[in-house]
Amino acid sequence: MLQLTMAGEYTVRAMLHLASKPRGTVVQIYDIAQQWGIPENFLRKIVQLLTKSNLVLSHRGVGGGIELAKSAEEITLLDVIEAAEGKLALNKCLITPGVCFRESWCAVHLVWHEVQEKMKEILRSRSMADLAKQTLRRQKQVRDCPLHITYG
Repeated sequence: MLQLTMAGEYTVRAMLHLASKPRGTVVQIYDIAQQWGIPENFLRKIVQLLTKSNLVLSHRGVGGGIELAKSAEEITLLDVIEAAEGKLALNKCLITPGVCFRESWCAVHLVWHEVQEKMKEILRSRSMADLAKQTLRRQKQVRDCPLHITYG
């Protein structure tokens, strides 16, 4: 089964939080962890990955925290996922050319390649700014819905 690890899931949540704030806003890791249900120690490790990937800036000391390293419009969902998970690849034959001796004639290899490229295209087309706006809009819609729905 293809799915994100918890690190990938938490990384997306943290970046959604940062993308929902005005540019330059420094947010404490504790606040992100509390709002999004991410274990704080795990989030600190994720922040290290995001810093190494040049997606966030980390500020130490009193009033410290993290902020986006560039505008949320410039950061794609693919950038975020690859920061957490490494390069996206459906199969090992797509990671390193020549690793599989069947690569030149295997029809399935072509399918894996096509699926991977389509998936990357979709993830690359979604900015964190757009996703944060959509998330906030959807949260508001859910809050505006009645808690109990009756039929009849």
